[in-house]
Amino acid sequence: MAIFELEIGDSDIQRVLDAVAGNYHRPELVENPDYIVALGEDGGEIFPVDENGDPIPQNIENPETKGSFTHRMVREFLSGHVQSWEIKQAKIAAAESLNTGVEIADPNS
Repeated sequence: MAIFELEIGDSDIQRVLDAVAGNYHRPELVENPDYIVALGEDGGEIFPVDENGDPIPQNIENPETKGSFTHRMVREFLSGHVQSWEIKQAKIAAAESLNTGVEIADPNS
């Protein structure tokens, strides 16, 4: 498998990560999978707490780093372009191989 590399200047790396995260709307916070609201016997909501009885936050810091997010977006970008190009080429080849001629005549002439 080939390796495709990019070199980004040390002074620019944070700018690149911030730009990709911003342009692709990476959230800083995500829903906490441990935040599960239960219903009490009286029908009221019971909010989750940890083992110390402290409230569990509804949102947590995004566990996917900006670096990992950027790598994933670049992979998706490249994959999307390959898919788009190959579909376009397949459509062109399919259209070129079709016999779209049709014989139509006026039977009364």
